[in-house]
Amino acid sequence: MNMLLMHKIYLLSFRLVLLLLCFHPLTTVAADDNFTTGGIDGWCDQTPYPDPCKCYFRNHNGFRLPTQLSEFRIMLVEATIDRAISARDELTQSSRNCTDCRKQAVLADCIDLYGDTIVQLTRTLEGVSPKAGTKKRCTDFDAQTWLSTALTNTETCRPGSSDFNVSDFITPIVSNTKISNLISNCLAVNGGLLPTGSNSTTTAGGKGFPTWVSGKERRLLQLKSARAVPANLVVAKDGSGHVTTVQAAIDLAGRRKVTSGRYVIYVKRGIYQENINVRLNNDNVMLVGDGMRSTIITGGRSVKGGYTTYNSATAGIEGLHFIAKGLTFRNTAGPDKGQAVALRSSSDLSIFYKCSIEGYQDTLMVHSQRQFYRGCYIYGTIDFIFGNAAVVFQNCLILPRRPLKGQANVITAQGRADPFQNTGISIHNSRIQPAPDLKPVIRTVKTYMGRPWMKYSRTVVLKTHLDSFVSPLGWSPWNEGSVFGLDTLFYAEYKNTGPASSTTWRVRWKGFHVLNTDSDASAFTVGRFIAGTAWLPHTGVPYTSGL
Repeated sequence: MNMLLMHKIYLLSFRLVLLLLCFHPLTTVAADDNFTTGGIDGWCDQTPYPDPCKCYFRNHNGFRLPTQLSEFRIMLVEATIDRAISARDELTQSSRNCTDCRKQAVLADCIDLYGDTIVQLTRTLEGVSPKAGTKKRCTDFDAQTWLSTALTNTETCRPGSSDFNVSDFITPIVSNTKISNLISNCLAVNGGLLPTGSNSTTTAGGKGFPTWVSGKERRLLQLKSARAVPANLVVAKDGSGHVTTVQAAIDLAGRRKVTSGRYVIYVKRGIYQENINVRLNNDNVMLVGDGMRSTIITGGRSVKGGYTTYNSATAGIEGLHFIAKGLTFRNTAGPDKGQAVALRSSSDLSIFYKCSIEGYQDTLMVHSQRQFYRGCYIYGTIDFIFGNAAVVFQNCLILPRRPLKGQANVITAQGRADPFQNTGISIHNSRIQPAPDLKPVIRTVKTYMGRPWMKYSRTVVLKTHLDSFVSPLGWSPWNEGSVFGLDTLFYAEYKNTGPASSTTWRVRWKGFHVLNTDSDASAFTVGRFIAGTAWLPHTGVPYTSGL
């Protein structure tokens, strides 16, 4: 068989695998580690977007032709970092020349998001590039998570223009860098290095407790009374603590020189009217309140109030390994103010335990990375759990509330934009029931479990109680009559209970599945979907690893 024919067969096989991945959550690219025929063009032809790959390397001399897939991955990530820096610089320059305050707000979000993209790509590069005589410092699953986040950041940048009803001026600014395509190539190549079931380990180690939590800190989440918590700082509105605002305590945490140890902030009972941010590099912060009914952080930002969806959040969490216990995050903008986020999290390996997240449209933005919610209450109306994290909600109470007249409730709007992103929303062993304000009008409001925000949207509902108000169809298209994503999404249900659990009248989309075996459903459990057995043990947070 001649080499040209072999190349064509190989390329056809790659594209077939990519097509299959659209319909199955566990498929990954299978690539030949020793494929060297055709120079760099031959390698680029194995990616979903060959042209940006070829263009970059043709214009950058001095690279060594890879001999195996792991070397090609490093080259791709390096190229993508270079393009991401260019994109951020172009956005920064545009911001300096922009006088429109609405566009300035969009650009500010995008500059931050592209900055984080550079962080995630650099983190990946450092993790998969072993130093001489040492092993690489992260797993391929870690790398896939961080690459997924990098792509999510670029996707999050775009909708800001529509939030303010201004023309899309962002895409032309960054289009010449082809950054999204290059990240997709990185995801596909790294996906080819992922062994089946690789989600079971992370940098935290396969067994025992992750290095970022000490034995003393493990007991913090086990304490029944927040008053017994040995806090680094105490926040109290009445002046009885170290500071009177939550953000002041977070800022002090961010100024510490060493961020490897847990920094505990005890927030005494009270209503704190402020918007808080735990920024990048402010890692290992823990907020502990006096209970979700007693300690409340509340704000009222919204899109109609002049903020982007991203920046409307009452609480924005970015630092690694964030933990919250016994708090409420609330957005009071109301149902008539459009998108209004109560909590936005892009904190990797983060935990929210016994928290209440309250709003209407777009309440909880599970933006990116790996997240775990246990024993939480989540209130909202339209798309009120949305984003593109790999997230599991376990033993949570999900409470659709009364929307505006004529609106339907949609619980999830998952934002997976690439088939190789290891992201999705998993709702496990929880309850979906009406909030008190919905009950009087429950017969006039339709409620769905989700709709596809992005083409490869992925949401699963496992062993969850579905109250009678959930529509027999279960799921909704993005808009009435739309077919967007219906063949490429992955929505699934497994052994749910309650009056609305029957799948007899569910949608008949190609992307909807009723899971019948434990092995299929277990792919979306804490243990496998977010590698929870590597970082949740001994935190004091109860969790179920499997089904």
